[in-house]
Amino acid sequence: MNIAAFTANPHPTLAGLRATEPVSWVPELGCWLVTSRDAALRVLRDARTFTVDDPRFSTAQVVGPSMLSLDGPAHTAARKPFAGPFRPVEVARRFTPRVAELAADLVAAIRPAGRAELRSRFAGPLAVHVVAETLGLPDVDSTTVLRWYSTFVAAVSDVTAGRPVPAEAAAAFEALAGHVLGGIDENGSLLADVAAGGLGKDEVVSNAAVLLFGGIETTEGMILNLLWHLLRHPDQLAAVRADLDLLPNAVEESLRLEPAAAVVDRYATRDVEVAGAPIRRGDAVTVSLAGANRDPATFPDPDAFDVRRANARKHLAFAHGPHVCLAMDLARLETLIGVRTALVELPGLALDERQPAAPSGLVFRKPQTLHARWTP
Repeated sequence: MNIAAFTANPHPTLAGLRATEPVSWVPELGCWLVTSRDAALRVLRDARTFTVDDPRFSTAQVVGPSMLSLDGPAHTAARKPFAGPFRPVEVARRFTPRVAELAADLVAAIRPAGRAELRSRFAGPLAVHVVAETLGLPDVDSTTVLRWYSTFVAAVSDVTAGRPVPAEAAAAFEALAGHVLGGIDENGSLLADVAAGGLGKDEVVSNAAVLLFGGIETTEGMILNLLWHLLRHPDQLAAVRADLDLLPNAVEESLRLEPAAAVVDRYATRDVEVAGAPIRRGDAVTVSLAGANRDPATFPDPDAFDVRRANARKHLAFAHGPHVCLAMDLARLETLIGVRTALVELPGLALDERQPAAPSGLVFRKPQTLHARWTP
C-alpha cells in the first residue's frame, strides 16, 4: 500500500479490499483493516472482543483515559454524566440560538470581500467558538483554543504513525486543564453540569480534552466536506437551494461519502474470526468508516453524492455501538446552521477554481483549505 496515495484518496483502495478481502492485514498500518459495513458493525458493537482500552490507543496516550478510551463499567461511568446535556432536545435548546448568531456574524464579516478561505474564516472559527463556550472557556481567545487543538491533532497523528507523544502535547493538556478546572464552577457551562453530576475533576478534564479535540475536528471537517460536495455538484446544490429542507439529508450524505474521522481503532481481546480473517488476541483492528460508508451492499452507486439518498443516515461516520459519538447531534446542528447560513447569505457561492481543493488525510479527512467566491 502506498500510504501517500492512500492519504490523498483512500477510496479506490478501500473498494478493492472490500470486494476481495473485507478484513485485511495491512503491514504498512500494522493492523487488520475492516472495510465492509457488516464487518464494521460486528466490530463496533462488540466492545468485549474489540476494545479501546489498550495502551496503544492513540488519544489516550495524548490526553489520558476518557470515555473515548475506556470500556465496560468505567466507560459507562465516564459517559453517563454527559448523556443528558447531549440529548438532541437539550442540544437544540442550549445551542441553536448561539450557533445561529455565531454563523451569521462570521458570514457578515466575510461577505463584503466576495471571496474567502472558508476553513480559516468560517468553519474553523465556528467550531472553535462553540467548543469554547461548551467547555466554559469564553475568556480564552480562539487562537489559544486552536493551538491546543492543533497540538492534540498532531500528537494523535504522530502516535498513529508510530511516533512518540510530543512534549508540546503535555504542555497543551496542562494549560487546558487549568482553564477547565477554573471554569467548572461557572454556572451555565455544560462541564459545570457534568461536574455537578458526580464526575471527578480529573475525569472532567480528560473528557474536556476529548470534546475539544473531537468538537473542533469533527465539526470543522463536516462543514468543509459538505460545502465541498455541494459546490462541486451544481445539480445537487441547485436542488438544496430550491428546497432547504433537503439540507439535513445532504449533511448525512456528505458524512457518508467523506466522514471527518475516517477510521477508529480497536484491539482484539481474544482470538476471533471476522469475514474469514483470523484475528488473534492483541491484534490491532482498524475500522475504516470511510470504507463501510461506501459499501455497495447497503448504498447503491456508493461513490455518487445524492442529497435525496433515502438511506444516507445508515452511514457509520459517528461510529456505532457503545462508543457512538456522544456529541453527534451538536456537530450536526453546527453543520446544518453553518452551511445553511452560508448558502443563504453568500449569493452565488462557488469554489474558487484558481485554488482547487479536495479532502485529504489518513485519520481525519477534510480539505486543508477551501477557497470560495460569491457576489458581494
